[in-house]
Amino acid sequence: MSEPAFGAYLHIPFCSRRCDYCAFATWTDRGHLVDRYLAGLATELERAVADGLPPLTSVFVGGGTPTLVPPEGLVGVLSRLPLAPGAEVTVEANPDTVSAASLRTYRRGGVTRMSFGVQSMQPHVLAALGRTHDPDNVRRAVAWTRDAGFETFNLDLIMGAAGESVDDWTATLEATLALEPPHVSAYGLTVEPGTPLAADPDRHPDDDDQADKYLLADRLLAGAGLRWYEVSNWARPGHECRHNRLYWDAGDYLGFGCAAHSHRQGRRWWNLRTPERYLDAVEAGTSTEAAGEALDPHERALEALQLALRTREGVPAVALDTADPALDGLVARVGDRLVLTPTGRLLANEVAVRLRADGTAVAVGPPGQGRGGSSST
Repeated sequence: MSEPAFGAYLHIPFCSRRCDYCAFATWTDRGHLVDRYLAGLATELERAVADGLPPLTSVFVGGGTPTLVPPEGLVGVLSRLPLAPGAEVTVEANPDTVSAASLRTYRRGGVTRMSFGVQSMQPHVLAALGRTHDPDNVRRAVAWTRDAGFETFNLDLIMGAAGESVDDWTATLEATLALEPPHVSAYGLTVEPGTPLAADPDRHPDDDDQADKYLLADRLLAGAGLRWYEVSNWARPGHECRHNRLYWDAGDYLGFGCAAHSHRQGRRWWNLRTPERYLDAVEAGTSTEAAGEALDPHERALEALQLALRTREGVPAVALDTADPALDGLVARVGDRLVLTPTGRLLANEVAVRLRADGTAVAVGPPGQGRGGSSST
């Protein structure tokens, strides 16, 4: 019998440069903490194992830039995790910070999947995002990944940067597909408070432009054999990210490292945000938790519907009033479930506020959850 789905998210907070759109818990001036941080992360994991951490069906290492820390140190931390047979272990990566040797180290150390923060294959678009990598490094990284024996990997894209034309986006998609990736994530650029992007309205994305680019991505990716399985994710059959599915299935997972989020049996909590405060707590043997909240059964049911709505399987038909004219063209019936149409995916939040748990429609905002999808690397 297979193990019940249970995941772990490990946060690596180090970056060489913060991208203009990034609001994640990352730091560019904490390199001196790397060894201490990996030791603290190992200690936190060991305590969780001693407390009965169940076999993990998926692990996601995000950041920050996990590939900035020594690969031997990272796989050493991962070796402390109790993995279920066939577990998926993903590491996010910046194409500039991997090598053929480091990728071999990850693969030998039990990593099964890499997720590369590509964002664009057009240099001027990368510059507009505050990115520094060379698109040629993406091609090299993919070749090295295959040579290292990885059977699956993800290329992560962002649409809607200032100065990105539809032709630019088309060229990025075509260059991405030329690498024959088994999985592609494509996110609309979002403006997060406190970021350089937020402070520069001239660079804010245009909703109509992003909608056109999303539909173009959906058409080209589907034409290349990658089918959508979540609003922003497409994969060849068998290459869906199991860890992300855990989030969308409202499953249980534990977060390790500073600012990492956890969810278990209807309770959410998150760790201390800064590396120093997190490490002080680990080393003192005190709780790393910053705060948390418990969801009542109605809230849990509604959040589960909101997450499921974003997926290819959709939600039970009773979760939406299909007589509501606002839903015309946004959902399609597939058996006894309702699934977002391509247009509906563009307006997923508009559909989500019409979901009803226990037969009563309730309008709420999007649920909080741990990292695991969008790459900041």
